[in-house]
Amino acid sequence: MPQGKPLTVPDDGSTTRQRRNRPLLMVHTGNGKGKSTAAFGMAMRAWNQGWDIGVFQFVKSAKWRIGEQTVLERLGLLHEQTGEGGPVEWHKMGSGWSWSRKSGTEADHAADAAEGWAEVKRRIQAKRHQLYILDEFTYPMQWGWVDVGDVVETLVHRPGRQHVIVTGRRADHRLIEAADLVTEMQHVKHPMDVGQKGQRGIEW
Repeated sequence: MPQGKPLTVPDDGSTTRQRRNRPLLMVHTGNGKGKSTAAFGMAMRAWNQGWDIGVFQFVKSAKWRIGEQTVLERLGLLHEQTGEGGPVEWHKMGSGWSWSRKSGTEADHAADAAEGWAEVKRRIQAKRHQLYILDEFTYPMQWGWVDVGDVVETLVHRPGRQHVIVTGRRADHRLIEAADLVTEMQHVKHPMDVGQKGQRGIEW
């Protein structure tokens, strides 16, 4: 897209403005670092535009607070106090880690994920938010806790102008096919490859 201009203009009967403002379904997947980070960066852009933002974390520990949560919640508070930016909600849908699932049983996690997705569906039908971040949502789909067909159907036919970002590794091919924007983060090098653990300010 040289200078931000599309290479082709479809003959779809829509105006340039209509195509520009079309709500997007976005997927951040792949084995590399940065999928959630990129989504939260987009949330900050959306906040600056005054959008209503809903973040839904599906598998991170309820006890673990990432830096972006603190920043976005404070931006939401700033909106409440001054009217600047937009409202922000942050919800943690499960209590287990995506890579260990130590806390609780698999049935507990599955029930948490199913209820979390049911709540997201209710909000989508109500056109509650302008931007949804479904963080690490690919994992409940992989593990069979949430039906992929239902997710795709709901997201493709969502009403109004609601943007959605789904993050996580190994996104289902049906979700990728339905999405408007797909980014794959590739693992080239990472400090963990040479035994270095995550650190403050980089991983959280």
